[in-house]
Amino acid sequence: MSYSQGVPETTVNNNKVVHKKKMKKENWIPYLFILPSFLIIVGFLFYPIATVFYYSLQNYDLSAPYYNSFAGFDNFVKIFTEDKMFIPSLLNSLKWVVSEVGLQLTCGMILALLLNQTFKFRGLARAVAFIPWAISGVLASVMWSMMLNEHMGVINDILLKLGLINEPMAFLASTSTAFGAVVIAELWRGIPFFAITLLASLQSIPNELYEAARVDGASRWKTFIFVTLPQLKNTIVLTTLLRVVWEFNNVDLIFNLTGGGPAHSTTTLTMYIADLAVHGSDFGYGSALTVVSFGILLIFAILYLKLSRYEKE
Repeated sequence: MSYSQGVPETTVNNNKVVHKKKMKKENWIPYLFILPSFLIIVGFLFYPIATVFYYSLQNYDLSAPYYNSFAGFDNFVKIFTEDKMFIPSLLNSLKWVVSEVGLQLTCGMILALLLNQTFKFRGLARAVAFIPWAISGVLASVMWSMMLNEHMGVINDILLKLGLINEPMAFLASTSTAFGAVVIAELWRGIPFFAITLLASLQSIPNELYEAARVDGASRWKTFIFVTLPQLKNTIVLTTLLRVVWEFNNVDLIFNLTGGGPAHSTTTLTMYIADLAVHGSDFGYGSALTVVSFGILLIFAILYLKLSRYEKE
């Protein structure tokens, strides 16, 4: 029997085996701790997504269960060749997302810059600015529905007193004003999201950068363009991406204010899906439209992150 530093070789080997087993056991312990969270995520996120993909390949209509069967890609073929509401609803969704996210980002940036200034009752002003974001979509819908009402709405009353209109207008019942009215309502609710997130990023910008800009004689506009915006780039990229996804999938405000009308002028793709699944009970075709919507958002997210070069930074 050979010895190594006074210790038998068999003992050294046994200790190594025990140590390796202990290390393997310790490597598994962290996974056991995260297992409950992983199962919850699978149960509440991945399982519903997998179910949607499954039903998209089925004829699954609750109003006609005797016709339920495997459809293959027939639902997808129908979307792109026969469905006359798909393209108009998709265009409404694109118009909705571009107008909402663009206006919310612009107004949220202005509000964040104002709230970042030093003035009296600044804390109270920040709390008040956050209130619209804390209000639920249903409550905001009821409030704006009353404000936009033709007979007792405060907006009609203000416009009449200012002489901007000659008679009360049915903002939510006219094809020329319904979309704009819903955009304004959602704009009021969405601005605080950008304002709060951008304000947090503004406060993390070092003052030395602004002092250097002042020493160089930069104007406020140049300071904003060359100092503030580059520092806010990552926040703008992430918040814009999140808001695009949320607004594309927005249902509650549009559903409660107009229901997609009048004459489908406010029917977005998500509204169309909800109408098919909830009122039409056609879950197979609705699931296929949901998969198409998911693909559109996925392609946009990938292209957006690539174009912004966020991944490299």
